[in-house]
Amino acid sequence: MTAIRLENVALTLGDKHFFFDTEIASGAITAVTGASGSGKSTLLNLIAGFETPDKAFPGKMGTGFPFGNATKSSMGRILVDGKDISRLHPAERPVSLVFQDNNLFGHLDLLTNIGLGISPSLKLSAADRDRISAALTRVGLGGFEKRLPPTLSGGERQRAAFARALVRNRPLLLLDEPFAALDPGLRGAMAALLCDLHRESGNTVLIVTHDPDEVARLADHALFIEDGRILVAAPVAEFLQRRDSPGLAAFLGANPA
Repeated sequence: MTAIRLENVALTLGDKHFFFDTEIASGAITAVTGASGSGKSTLLNLIAGFETPDKAFPGKMGTGFPFGNATKSSMGRILVDGKDISRLHPAERPVSLVFQDNNLFGHLDLLTNIGLGISPSLKLSAADRDRISAALTRVGLGGFEKRLPPTLSGGERQRAAFARALVRNRPLLLLDEPFAALDPGLRGAMAALLCDLHRESGNTVLIVTHDPDEVARLADHALFIEDGRILVAAPVAEFLQRRDSPGLAAFLGANPA
């Protein structure tokens, strides 16, 4: 099954042009890789709704930008399980997003921070509060409801961000370099937690990473983005053998895994 389909999705940000036309499998972990500035976070932002596809393609056709068979009058679409979500507000999309910096409010305790994932107005029922406590326990933070983010370690803040994604209970989980700021031990623990949560929920996960070992350990499929387009999309075993460009070869290492 295909959970996410991007059809001729073009976006211009300043002098950078992005074009995505791909399918992302349902119920799998897909790693999103590429050099800094290639378009990894832009891809996630388009799916999450923080960026909106252009209504028409920029510039002239045939100048090397990879529009494929698209035409000037085309409008890109983002579909989830066949439903066009391209113009939906982020809050209306079936998506949870975990940022590298956790996106926690330092002056609010964890119960409130996580409660914002359920109700932005913080109209929480007793059942909602029980869900928050259960999610904190699930990520190893039982009893932390009244703790403030500045009193937590980096790994604990990242666990709190995962708890917020749990209570949102959305079928798509997008993670933008969620482990980048953690030491190797915490990276391993958080990766294991992600795998456990994925096995339990069966959700569709996209994770941006700069670590080929993380790709091999976590992912079922992988994408490599270069200059605003997807150069390679393949099952992870095949992906790790590919050397389609100098950039991909540099990312994976000179010799196939």
